[in-house]
Amino acid sequence: MTRSKQASDKSRRLVAVTLDENSIGRSNPDVEHERAVAIYDLLEENSFAPNGDEDGPFALHLSITGSRLVFDIKRADGAPVMAHLLSLSPLRRIVKDYFTVCDSYYAAIRTATPDRIEALDMGRRALHDEGSGILMERLKRKVSIDFDTARRLFTLICVLHWKG
Repeated sequence: MTRSKQASDKSRRLVAVTLDENSIGRSNPDVEHERAVAIYDLLEENSFAPNGDEDGPFALHLSITGSRLVFDIKRADGAPVMAHLLSLSPLRRIVKDYFTVCDSYYAAIRTATPDRIEALDMGRRALHDEGSGILMERLKRKVSIDFDTARRLFTLICVLHWKG
């Protein structure tokens, strides 16, 4: 990898993700653990930059206002970059379907045949991919992300909806 490509990769990424406790709230220990894991996975590897601004790395603060997810994007030093409100309505059905298939998958692990478990897992992954694609499409005018980052963000959005 060239030096300029490495520098670009380091500037087009998230180095911090925080959740607004006033709008998102705290939950039971299982949900809190899943949120922490989702954030860790997102920070571990991502490609994220507001369109036209590669002067990162960036910090993302997520909050919910009404039925919208607020992406408050700042530089790692705290300097404001932009805020983007994302309607959660287009993701509502896919998140609900994803939870339904996940519940079936986890129940099947105990008693179902390997073929049944594999079919449910494929369905689960397909719904996750579909949700990630919708998220990329909804963000594309404001934020550039790759598919793997969209998958990690979709996981975090799902965890924000999980009641435990």
